[in-house]
Amino acid sequence: MKHEVIEKNVFLLVLLMVFAVSIGGLTQIVPLFFQDVTNKPVEGMKPYTALQLEGRDIYIREGCVQCHSQMIRPFRAETERYGHYSVAGESVWDHPFLWGSKRTGPDLARVGGRYSDDWHRAHLYNPRNVVPESKMPAYPWLVANPVDSSHTQTKLRTMRTLGVPYTDADISGAVESIKGKTEMDALVAYLQVLGTAIKNKR
Repeated sequence: MKHEVIEKNVFLLVLLMVFAVSIGGLTQIVPLFFQDVTNKPVEGMKPYTALQLEGRDIYIREGCVQCHSQMIRPFRAETERYGHYSVAGESVWDHPFLWGSKRTGPDLARVGGRYSDDWHRAHLYNPRNVVPESKMPAYPWLVANPVDSSHTQTKLRTMRTLGVPYTDADISGAVESIKGKTEMDALVAYLQVLGTAIKNKR
């Protein structure tokens, strides 16, 4: 009979549901904050350069994240195709992380160093130039657009407050380091660093 009281009282039912979900969520999430495997960067990992960080923002802006995951699952079919499975330590400095699960295009978690800069430029300018059957849209404007550096130092400072180990020198030299660079340069620089922390470690 007690369950009937709960089922007939919407407020009480919602309150108990929230309580149950909260307890379950906390028991799964809280321990992760105390495990090195989830909050410690993989050995040898370096923060994104200013150019790579700007490239990451362009990657998000242009919607690349909607079609390409950055999460290789620990299954043979995945690791044989893409490489070492993704580990949390690769993403501790990514805010937000871009793991995802949507794969209209291939996973890009290990794309860094797989192709040359020129290949990436040709592919981004018009994907059909290198992959005739590609459904990916072209991004020719990236070649002409200069990188907007007006917020670069602020981005690095913000990332530092979130735990990314940027130095004062990194921040003060950020604008100069991307001077004269195009959005294509930035996006290619970002793509070329993806997954290299694990690749270099192996």
